[in-house]
Amino acid sequence: MKRIADDIPGYTYGSPDAAVSPVTLDDLERLKLTVGWNDEDRDFLKLAGEVLGDQTRAVVLHWRSRIIAAIPHLARHFRSLEGLPLPGYLGRSNLRFEQWILDTCLRPHDQEWLNYQFAIALRHTGAKKNRTDSVRSTAYVPLSDILAFFAVMNESIRPFLAAKGHSNEAVDAMHRAWRKSMHIQSALMARAYTNPKNGRNEW
Repeated sequence: MKRIADDIPGYTYGSPDAAVSPVTLDDLERLKLTVGWNDEDRDFLKLAGEVLGDQTRAVVLHWRSRIIAAIPHLARHFRSLEGLPLPGYLGRSNLRFEQWILDTCLRPHDQEWLNYQFAIALRHTGAKKNRTDSVRSTAYVPLSDILAFFAVMNESIRPFLAAKGHSNEAVDAMHRAWRKSMHIQSALMARAYTNPKNGRNEW
C-alpha cells in the first residue's frame, strides 16, 4: 500500500490498539448497496488513487489553504483557542489528510478500513480531538460542518482526476466512484457522533 511518507504522525491504520468500529461489515455492505456501489466503482476508485497518487499534497493544500483557511468558523479548528496558528498541528494533520486520499481509493473495504474510519471520526469529536497531536484547539468539529464539507471535496476533486489526460468518460467514472465513497464515509463519520452514551451535542 502506497504511503505519502515513511513517518506519518498519528497514522494508526491497522494498529492492533485501534478501537473496533461499532459498524459491522454487514452494515457496510448495506451502505454500499444503498449508494449503488459496484465492481466498476471499485475499479475506477482504484484508478483515481493512481491518478491522485502524486497530487495528494496539492489537493490537501487546495482544501486547507484556499477553502478552509478562508472560512473562519472552519479555520479555527486548526488554530489555538486564542486563534493563533498551530503549524505543527496543521502539518501533521495534512499528512494524515493526504494519506486518507490514498486510503479512500486504494484500501479494501475490510475491518481495518472500518476501524480507521471510526478512528478518524472520533478525532473530530470531543472524545478524541486534540489528543493525537497534544494541542489546545477547539473541543470538536461540528458534524454539520463535516457533512457540508464533503460536498466541497466532491466538487473540487474533479479537476485533479482530469489532470492526467484520461477520457471524459473515465474521469466521470472516477468522479462518480469518489462521490459514492464520500457518501459512505459521511455515513460512517456520523456514527461516532450518534453514540447515546456520550451525552454530547456536537451537531
